[in-house]
Amino acid sequence: MTPVSARRIAAAGALVIVVAAALTGAVGAGPASGPPPTPVNGSRSPFPQVLHTPADPVPRPAIDAAAALLLDTDGDAVLYQRSPSLRRPIASLTKVMTALVVFDRTRPSDVARVDPRAVFARGDYGATSTLGLRPGERMRVADLLAGLLLGSANDAAEALAIHVAGSETRFVALMNRRAAGLGMSDTRFASSSGLDDRGRSTAIDLATLAVAAHGVPAFAQLVATRVRRIEAPSGPDRRIQNRNALLWLYPDAVGTKTGFTAAARYCLVAVAKRDGRTLVAVILGSPHEAFSDAAALLEHGFEGFTRHTFVEAGDDLGVAALEGGDVPVVAGGTLEALVPTAALDDVSGRLRLVPGVAFPPAPGDRVGIYAMSVPGLRIGAVPAVVQHVPPPAGERGPWWVRVGLEVGRAVAGAVGGLAD
Repeated sequence: MTPVSARRIAAAGALVIVVAAALTGAVGAGPASGPPPTPVNGSRSPFPQVLHTPADPVPRPAIDAAAALLLDTDGDAVLYQRSPSLRRPIASLTKVMTALVVFDRTRPSDVARVDPRAVFARGDYGATSTLGLRPGERMRVADLLAGLLLGSANDAAEALAIHVAGSETRFVALMNRRAAGLGMSDTRFASSSGLDDRGRSTAIDLATLAVAAHGVPAFAQLVATRVRRIEAPSGPDRRIQNRNALLWLYPDAVGTKTGFTAAARYCLVAVAKRDGRTLVAVILGSPHEAFSDAAALLEHGFEGFTRHTFVEAGDDLGVAALEGGDVPVVAGGTLEALVPTAALDDVSGRLRLVPGVAFPPAPGDRVGIYAMSVPGLRIGAVPAVVQHVPPPAGERGPWWVRVGLEVGRAVAGAVGGLAD
């Protein structure tokens, strides 16, 4: 995927302007069985039992986060934006890039030996989010990745970094190289975990990262997992619970990652799928839990925008009034687009002719374009091509047949004159 461009961001302003900005507050009801009150292995992140989302998802929702973005991955269409290029600390969202680099360079079945540098002692900053790894412990990469992405384990991040690159410093260089390759021009990582708060990224760059990561099937499968059991060196298995509450509370959610530090505040990248569409919501710097804001954006994207086929190839576009006569035209292609649902009743089409078209045109000739729009937004256009050319009054048959007959008559007359 190419990074979401600034032009897409600019276009989003025109796209969402059609939708009314009023908001009706309400509490969205979650499924009967919500997530446990807190993650099993402890977390400073709140774990809500319900989502607080607008009753009407069609209007543009009010979001409290410092930066936010909603992306429809089909065509990189930005449906919502708030400070999309603002560089901010991103806490454990960093671990999405950590996982992507690990998937690039290892196999899930590989076994890593836990380096002492990756072990957190009780009381260490970040020790509340760990697998409790022990020096020399041997663990499959797949299990370390589960700890990294589900439980946000900081020791798993460092263990994987050292396993892949020999040191966290060298691993971070790989992370930044991968980010540059994805076009994440406003992103700079400083650790494999995000604990440092020195790394920076933007909502638009993180949407690009999420799409790239979900392109790895093993990543997508892992972040959609609610609970994973991991074998421990002794005693009971480790039970890792996914910190993404949307997997319990939002039926269409399929991942991705939560994050929190005092500097970054509450952060979330959430991916959801419905009716063949995939949306990515990014919330950065929320003063409260980020799940409700993400759900509000996702629901706005699914309900507030509709992918609609406006014209299909061969559809009748009416008559083109050319200099010399009128000819019926049809669509030379199919026009499908994502538009605000509230604007579907205001769609209009206009036929624009190509200047200087010679008459009569032949069937299949392009004589214009048929452009469709809603107030404030141009949807797109298809070629208008000639279906057939009706003969002038009193004559029958296509013009080229009639011209051929006239030429034939003239030649026959000339031959007859010579014979006389």
